[in-house]
Amino acid sequence: MTVRDGQRAKVYDAEQLVRGVFDRADEHGVRTVELYGSQLTLPIERRFASVESVQSYTDKVLALNWVRARWERAAVAVRVRSRAGTTAAHYEAAGNVLAVPLHTGGTAWALRELVILHELAHHLESAPESAAPHGPEFCDRYVDLVDGVVGPEAALLLRTTMLGCGVRIG
Repeated sequence: MTVRDGQRAKVYDAEQLVRGVFDRADEHGVRTVELYGSQLTLPIERRFASVESVQSYTDKVLALNWVRARWERAAVAVRVRSRAGTTAAHYEAAGNVLAVPLHTGGTAWALRELVILHELAHHLESAPESAAPHGPEFCDRYVDLVDGVVGPEAALLLRTTMLGCGVRIG
């Protein structure tokens, strides 16, 4: 039985908004944004140049002590490969493969930390057949990864944007 992925569109909408905030910060060189009346200084979001650099990053994230202690599947290696097409990155549970589109049409939108952490959050799911791919548990894992790897400011931005888009977390 496949579990319905009822909040996929909401998660993607929230992610697009968050990536837009990071993109504008990079474009304008202004790292401080206002979030619900508070000033928030955004950390730098890592960008990648190749499949090899994404592979190195995923290996390092999965080797972090706190990630290994929290999620059993962190001990399972991920193989990164390039993906044909430009519209999506995805995770293939069969084979533990993270597929990312590379530079196409002058853009490399998927070669960024938030996208890779999203896909790693799928990999860390202990029972993918019984959980909605973008359900509350996935969102909680994703926000926790962003918090521990990118930083608490990025996690706060992601969490509040998800909640604002109607995403259930936890």
